[in-house]
Amino acid sequence: MEHADLVVIGAGQAGLATAAAAPAHGFTPLVLEAADAPGGAWPHYYDSLTLFSPARYSALPGRPFPGDPDRCPGRDEVVAYLRDYAAALDADIRTRTRVTSLRREDGAWTVTAEDGRTWSARAVVCATGDYTTPHRPDLPGRDGFTGTLLHAADYRRPDGFAGRRVVVVGGGNSAVQIAAELGAVADTTLATRRPLAWTPQRPLGRDLHRWLKHTRLDTAPLTRLWQRLPVSVLDDGRYRAALEAGGVDRREMFTRFEDDGVAWADGTREKVDAVVLATGYRPAFPHLAGTGALDAGGRPLHRGGLSTTVPGLGYVGMEFQRGFSSKTLRGVGRDAAHVLRHLRS
Repeated sequence: MEHADLVVIGAGQAGLATAAAAPAHGFTPLVLEAADAPGGAWPHYYDSLTLFSPARYSALPGRPFPGDPDRCPGRDEVVAYLRDYAAALDADIRTRTRVTSLRREDGAWTVTAEDGRTWSARAVVCATGDYTTPHRPDLPGRDGFTGTLLHAADYRRPDGFAGRRVVVVGGGNSAVQIAAELGAVADTTLATRRPLAWTPQRPLGRDLHRWLKHTRLDTAPLTRLWQRLPVSVLDDGRYRAALEAGGVDRREMFTRFEDDGVAWADGTREKVDAVVLATGYRPAFPHLAGTGALDAGGRPLHRGGLSTTVPGLGYVGMEFQRGFSSKTLRGVGRDAAHVLRHLRS
């Protein structure tokens, strides 16, 4: 068994930010990553994904995002940035190492990987995010649907959808991006439970993220308020125009699947070839089962990313962990420093 001062689980944006901040807080980090390279979930997103924030507001601590700071980088640019960031770190990053269990005994953690390797550690930070656990709502009739049913996590590009009847479910940024892209090649509907809410990208001529930063709303401890706000789509006008250009209509969410289609809220039934669920993700920490760190629903018991039930355990990268930006490239560094400072004390 090897010993590590600090084990960080995950080498995506949250794990890399934690590893970068660790030395300043007296830790020597060991990062364990299940994939064959750093980058977290980013390499697995759909091809055309672009960030919803400009490059100047999308960087990890100590390394500005290269290129035009006012553009919104694409998926591959983010992957390259994260891998360059990892290469520059003074940290031991072990890829192809999936953590399957943690056990705390005598004031220390035993961390076990899928291949049987083990490490002891004084502190552990879970930075795996939630993008490995797509949320697929249990809609009536879903199991009997004979068309193509996939989650946004499995969608890559519009190839194969040309000329087909497609419904995209969801009202967030990803749902709109995917629907706009499919609308150019397929008969596409965006199905949501409420009308789309649009947020301008540049209110009063300045990017929204600048306003969030300078008003400090980005980092304000307003988690309960943020969670209650309706989902909105951040747009500079391009996506709304793309939906219109592609003839994408917005309808109230269908009530059930039929064997070859869906039944809409007004009672009409329609044959549908494919349904794409852009319905988000849910946090999952199976490696913490049995540690007392999770509630009955499998959610971490924490305050600001610090476990409230198990010592020596922290989290980085969870949505609204400490504020609006907690799950973003620009926000994980702040949360990592907070968690490490308290784990060291």
